[in-house]
Amino acid sequence: MEAATFEKPWFRFYELNVRRRVEIPEITLVEMLKQTTLKFPENPALIFGGKTITYREMDSLIERMAKVLRQRGVKKGDRISIFMPNSANWVISFFAIQRVGAIVVQTNPLYVESELKALLQDSGAIGIVSIPPLLPRISPIQAEVGLEFIALDYLSKVSGLAGLGLADNPVYIDLEEKLSDPSIDELETPPFVCQSNDTAVLQYTGGTTGTAKGVMLTHYNLVANALQAWEWIVGHEGKERILTVLPLFHIYALTACMNFSILSGGAMIILPRFDIDAVLQHINDYEPTFFPGAPTMYVAVINHPRIKEYKVSSIRCCLSGSAPLPKEVAIRFGELTGGRLVEAYGLSEASPATHLNPIFNSRVGSIGVPAPNTDAKIMDLETGQKELPAGEIGELVVKGDQVMSGYWQKPEETAAVLQDGWLYTGDIAYKDEDGFFYIVDRKKDMIISGGYNVYPRDVEEVLYTHPAVREAVCAGIANPYWGEMVKAYIVTKEGSNVTEEEILNYCQDKLATFKIPKQIEFRESLPKTAVGKVLRRYLVDEERERMLLQENAGAKAEVAATEELTESINV
Repeated sequence: MEAATFEKPWFRFYELNVRRRVEIPEITLVEMLKQTTLKFPENPALIFGGKTITYREMDSLIERMAKVLRQRGVKKGDRISIFMPNSANWVISFFAIQRVGAIVVQTNPLYVESELKALLQDSGAIGIVSIPPLLPRISPIQAEVGLEFIALDYLSKVSGLAGLGLADNPVYIDLEEKLSDPSIDELETPPFVCQSNDTAVLQYTGGTTGTAKGVMLTHYNLVANALQAWEWIVGHEGKERILTVLPLFHIYALTACMNFSILSGGAMIILPRFDIDAVLQHINDYEPTFFPGAPTMYVAVINHPRIKEYKVSSIRCCLSGSAPLPKEVAIRFGELTGGRLVEAYGLSEASPATHLNPIFNSRVGSIGVPAPNTDAKIMDLETGQKELPAGEIGELVVKGDQVMSGYWQKPEETAAVLQDGWLYTGDIAYKDEDGFFYIVDRKKDMIISGGYNVYPRDVEEVLYTHPAVREAVCAGIANPYWGEMVKAYIVTKEGSNVTEEEILNYCQDKLATFKIPKQIEFRESLPKTAVGKVLRRYLVDEERERMLLQENAGAKAEVAATEELTESINV
């Protein structure tokens, strides 16, 4: 990105030692790792399952796995999927794929067979790295999607391999067996063929609101965003310990946990999934300094009944991303733990971070200010061509070194969101006079009720301040009178017996009448993605299906009544 030619208002809110512009070296992720390995060979790189792997050991394992991939014919530009939960071998697999010049296809291990099939077909992946428990979702589609190999972790620990159809099948690779084979050392070291502008990752996005698209992120994009985050945190090289419980298939974790850690010579404390007791125990035992997470994770922390029994003082800061951070959660987290919890903002198309709150001068409710090497503005919603002044609501657009090169094999979709280097985010926002930005909502999530625009986040912020509310989300539900009505879905705190009437009365003097929910549904839990983002669209679809069932039932009842009336007349 070209250096700004004029002063930006947000620069004066940068913390001391944070530069406005960072020089981004034209290196690959593999070269970034090599530099760290040379500098900190004996530093812990990965802590997983009670075992620690140093940078020197990790580098050796990556080289061995790269040889295995090369032996199977993997070449530059090939796409390889990683389909497994967080683990040390997830990280090793990622860098081994990069080492041979291939592209990692990010794949959610929670995907069912049809979802996995769609992504593998779209990306044209020729191989997949996974674990045996996920084989029932892979094997049935292997031939159809053209997978040339399935590399399996922990295969030696599985009994009854014959039942899995693996015996003497050349498609399957036992990674543990291969990586421990001494003959691997005799294989030629794969030549390094990557350049910084080559695509490193296909990060699929949009699956919850439409057809999933593969975001093409280059090595340069990902190195840049890791450097931008490192510059912002003002960390201690070689001494950071990053709690990695966010799923690594998600771009947020890939940058804020993995790439940030490797750039800094830090250690990744890896958990396969979010379990609040396990998370707090890992914080207590391994003393992480940095905890990137999602709002729902911090909600679980502040509501844990024994939070004060755990040592949490090692955490210097927490960055909240992937979904809006309710003000009440940020405030209560600080009160209970003493940690700095600030909101950041990003999207897959920007590797992901574009905005961060100053760690010690954050503004609760704001996503912060643009990161170094990043510009941002608000454009009108009608044409997208007119820049709006401070205080006016429009679409957030961003520009920077971290912005994607485009969508995989989708030139029209790429042209729709990338205009003259500016990325149109699809988020409705405004900025204040100081250059702090505030997300109002997603374009697609805005509710039009009785002709008024209602932004779900406005309502959710009020609901979160109610002492009985643990989690809340609002959605627009089709209604014959209002067009759309605001419906709130609420998870209450344990032991609470709050009623719908009490919640609505609470909203009376805190929200305009048209914003107050017309309906409230109490639930045991809310549907979420793997990183804790509430699936608002799922709730809307659920309501639509419910209404269709009611309409069908009503129609059947009407037909039955007509038939009964006809029969009585005939009699």
